[in-house]
Amino acid sequence: MTSPRSDHRKIFRFAAVFLAGLVLVSCTGCAWLHQVFSLSGPQSTMVTEGPVARSQWDLFLVTCWVTGGIFLVVGSVLAYAQIKFRAKSEADEKSPPPPQGHGNPLIEIGLIVASVGLLVIIAIPTVRDIWYTHDVPEAEKGNALDVTATGYQWWFKFEYPNELVKLPTGGEAPLVTGNELVVPAGRPVRVQLRTVDVIHSFWIPKLAGKVDMMPNRPNFLWFKAERPGYFYGQCAEYCGESHAIMKFRVIALAQADYDQWLARQKQPARTVPAPALAAAGLPQVRFASLKLNDGRALAGSTEFDANPLAAWQKMQEPAAGENPALIAAGRKLFSSKTCISCHTTRGHEGIGITGPDLTHVGARSTIAAGVLENTPERLSQWLHEPAHFKPGNKMYFGGYLVQDPTGAWKQNFTLNDAEVNALVAYLHSLK
Repeated sequence: MTSPRSDHRKIFRFAAVFLAGLVLVSCTGCAWLHQVFSLSGPQSTMVTEGPVARSQWDLFLVTCWVTGGIFLVVGSVLAYAQIKFRAKSEADEKSPPPPQGHGNPLIEIGLIVASVGLLVIIAIPTVRDIWYTHDVPEAEKGNALDVTATGYQWWFKFEYPNELVKLPTGGEAPLVTGNELVVPAGRPVRVQLRTVDVIHSFWIPKLAGKVDMMPNRPNFLWFKAERPGYFYGQCAEYCGESHAIMKFRVIALAQADYDQWLARQKQPARTVPAPALAAAGLPQVRFASLKLNDGRALAGSTEFDANPLAAWQKMQEPAAGENPALIAAGRKLFSSKTCISCHTTRGHEGIGITGPDLTHVGARSTIAAGVLENTPERLSQWLHEPAHFKPGNKMYFGGYLVQDPTGAWKQNFTLNDAEVNALVAYLHSLK
């Protein structure tokens, strides 16, 4: 049986080791955390690439340092009390406690003043950063790019209100893209946040913090990417069955590259002339039966994961070996299978608005709202089983399935391998 003295020594040693470790972590800083816990991933808030994210991270560190200092002081006083007033023998253990009384008024007042002072230390940068992140700084407002982001279950629409495109009817409308927001690096972007259904939350971890998209209530944020890069975004508010895989991408380009991208996006959907004679079909893309709980199901290729920006840039040009006959067959299927009722392909047949704009879908790096890399195999898998990768999505419930008057779901249409192959060829031709 151990004595009270040995028990107190064990407690003291544990406290001393813990405090020493805490001081070591504080001294080595975040680089140690990055190495040990791998907190520098694609959606890390500890690696900032813009002024808004940096100001929020700096404020977080101020709070950590203040609360860490409080912990060290309180922990040190507690350790001192444990050592100073511990029972040094069994006789001390059995002796009555010393007279108890109220605390020292000077100490109590001092603690109140210190607490208020620490709150002021946190409040000053907090108020400053609230004003800073509220809107684009006055000096940069004239150079800001305006974008409207709209959340759907479960994807994002991006609209450029000042960049107009010509419609086949002769009118004009703002440029629209889906799930990929392309912006010029070094230029502030003001994002108006909207939703058409439930509450979503717009979050680009390396560029800006989370801001809710609320029904019937406009909201906004701004960010600036300081360098060209490929940044991962995410819905951060539970919004339904596929909330966890409601993703998007922000691609920041040098101004010249952005101007070229913008010029291409303003063009109507690319048309590949069909030959007079039917050409041989491309080999079938096999559907791999991958499960959502298998990490490979949502993984990108080695090339994509190593440099997603370079992979995105490579997709801007038409792929070699296109089959015009297969593309033409896919375009007809896109219309006959009623894809046009939900999707827009500006310059072609599609005029739908409930699904992402597909005018230049072949130039995007991901499909299914950032869930899958945009390769022929992945697109084939998505067309075969959209509910397999994104449960509850409206392409499946309402496209592949429809409800009869009794409320039962019935098959609307099916796609065989040859039809999927043609649709893949058509969609990938839309650069």
